[in-house]
Amino acid sequence: MAVKLEQPVNYTLALGDSSLSLNELVGHKIKIQYQGKISCCHCGRNTRKSFAQGYCYPCFSKLASCDTCIMSPEKCHYAAGTCREPEWGLKHCMTPHIVYLANSSGIKVGITRETQVPTRWIDQGAIEAIPVFRVSTRHLSGLVEVAFKKHVTDRTNWRAMLKGQVPELDIVEERDRLLALVEDDINRIRDDFPEELVELVDDKQTQMQYPVDVWPQKVVSLNLDKEPEVSGTLMGIKGQYLILDTGCINIRKFGSYHVEISAA
Repeated sequence: MAVKLEQPVNYTLALGDSSLSLNELVGHKIKIQYQGKISCCHCGRNTRKSFAQGYCYPCFSKLASCDTCIMSPEKCHYAAGTCREPEWGLKHCMTPHIVYLANSSGIKVGITRETQVPTRWIDQGAIEAIPVFRVSTRHLSGLVEVAFKKHVTDRTNWRAMLKGQVPELDIVEERDRLLALVEDDINRIRDDFPEELVELVDDKQTQMQYPVDVWPQKVVSLNLDKEPEVSGTLMGIKGQYLILDTGCINIRKFGSYHVEISAA
């Protein structure tokens, strides 16, 4: 789902060459019907199973965007000359990244390309987020994130996030507390990479609101692989989830699936 930072967040679902505005469907009954076909989001070939949110297995096995260093950027091996796609790595990884703190189900640390702010925060369902460091490469963002992970999680409790059970906290106070804890680690990273940028960012926090009428009391996960037809009243949208009165579905997980959507 494409997102736009408004109050509340504006959601649009891409369907082939067309798009569907979702906010106006909150409160209405919708039906998602899986057509039994999956097309790889990279090469377009048909695949019986989707890997890494939309790839066929051959693409999953060879593309740099599916390598383990994407999930663990501190393991980046571009400098060793073993990147699966050096040109892709140069374009996507050797670019400015932001290390941030967000409140999605409690305080967490995360990283994203600078161009993906605030989209990344919205996709995680954060109600507020604040940049902490700007660094020159994805590898450095991973090293800084590892320093923070000694003191704070990098995970979101997605069930709590979808229930709206997000604790109130002072994210600026949390940033300052964690900065004191990671100071020695950050200095070591700067010493190890003296020619690279590891810059403290003095930006204000960004707050997000989501188009949700009713929070679910119990989160039931809906899966098109098990239930090819999902239907119910759309109660809200948060992160990359549609919240129905029958359960919640992660739309990003099924990004390469051929579906038909109807609303009443």
